[in-house]
Amino acid sequence: MTSELDRLRQIMVDLRAKCPWDGEQTHRSLLNHLIEEACEVVDAVEVGDDTELAEELGDLLLQIYFHSRIAEEEGRFSLDDVARGISDKLVGRHPHVFGDEDVPDDMWQSWEERKRQEKGRTSALEGIAESLSVIGRAHKVVSRTRSHGVPVELPSEPIAEAEVGEQIIALVARAHASGIDADAAARAALRDLEARIRDAEPSA
Repeated sequence: MTSELDRLRQIMVDLRAKCPWDGEQTHRSLLNHLIEEACEVVDAVEVGDDTELAEELGDLLLQIYFHSRIAEEEGRFSLDDVARGISDKLVGRHPHVFGDEDVPDDMWQSWEERKRQEKGRTSALEGIAESLSVIGRAHKVVSRTRSHGVPVELPSEPIAEAEVGEQIIALVARAHASGIDADAAARAALRDLEARIRDAEPSA
């Protein structure tokens, strides 16, 4: 019996072969759709509507099948390769589940350390997506800096979630009133932090 995932895979094959629009798409032309669908999943989670969430996850899943089909046509990799890659990664990074290791005290640090070893990374900043929003990238930079033990001083005073949001909005409003581009200012500050992190990291 054909599973719904197999059915979707065949539908994607047919769309690429028979639909003029689908057939001419490339990885690059689909990027905005991929970002949009991911954002709509976030919206559905925040709204808390299961019907909407299932629909938006389906739209996001389509993007994965779409990109995989394009790559398969070009002889680069297949959907099976994508699934195999993430399965192997999950098993390899969870030896306390799929092996005989004890559960690590710090799950996040253990994950980051295994990832660093797998990819041969020498900097806490390697592999952080450049296309993230400035707040998303800043969060990742701070997280990596702490999990990698880079000796850079970072604020750590406790703060409530609501206060975080209020202060960010207040800073954007103050920046606007002063004629300052808050996003550009944040990106400049993040670049300065990244430079300090690189200076503080041990030489390879």
